[in-house]
Amino acid sequence: MFNLQRRRRGFSLIELLIVIAIILIIITIALPRLSRARMYSMETAAIGAIRTLHTAQVQYYSQYGRYATSLTELGPPTSGAASPAAADLIGGDLSSGEKQGYKFMMTGNASGYTINANPVAYNSSGSRTFYSDQSMTIRQNYGPEPATANSPEMK
Repeated sequence: MFNLQRRRRGFSLIELLIVIAIILIIITIALPRLSRARMYSMETAAIGAIRTLHTAQVQYYSQYGRYATSLTELGPPTSGAASPAAADLIGGDLSSGEKQGYKFMMTGNASGYTINANPVAYNSSGSRTFYSDQSMTIRQNYGPEPATANSPEMK
């Protein structure tokens, strides 16, 4: 005799489609929050890098009697010992000018220095630009325009 009731195994196509639809809904809700959190972490890393540059400038000034005029002067030497041309006070990634989604620019002279940090891809790697100088006050600008000495102070 034939058994008319077959034993059911697995999931039906409709059940699988419902599960996939639920997963897609969860992803569409979570993805913007994840990318926003990633962007905020890159902004926080940029602020930390600016503070690192301030510390390196103070050390450079105490060793060589002047401020460094570029990031490469603070960075590691290509060969040999540290010198005013490459003091080995910051890592190679930061001395190259780009780190964790931000582009860093520094200029200096005998009386001081300025630092600008701008996102590589606005609204992807950051939504703020930063400016600082030898006063060690970090200023920010919400928008793609680079922050300046007149931008609001970061609290």
